[in-house]
Amino acid sequence: MTYVVTESCIRCKYTDCVDVCPVDCFYEGPNMLVIHPDECIDCGLCEPECPVKAIMHEDELPEDQLDFLQINEEMAERWPNIYQVKDAPPDADEWKDVKEKRHLLEK
Repeated sequence: MTYVVTESCIRCKYTDCVDVCPVDCFYEGPNMLVIHPDECIDCGLCEPECPVKAIMHEDELPEDQLDFLQINEEMAERWPNIYQVKDAPPDADEWKDVKEKRHLLEK
């Protein structure tokens, strides 16, 4: 079992979740973070830290977010590991409530 970063993270990329992860299983892309499913220990510490509620347990993913399980798995193999908090993009607050951002995902 694993936690999954979903569409809400796109263009926000807050890194509060990274700070609490005991196994450093977050990976950073150009405009979002992902969780490596083979490294996640299913502790759930990251979920309440996300200010945009982009992190969900895989068993709780809504149908329209199921593909993010695969996106997390694929991108975690390509993107670099992130284990320290960084500043969010300057326009993150403008994107936090925007829905349907999937087309903006930069791989």
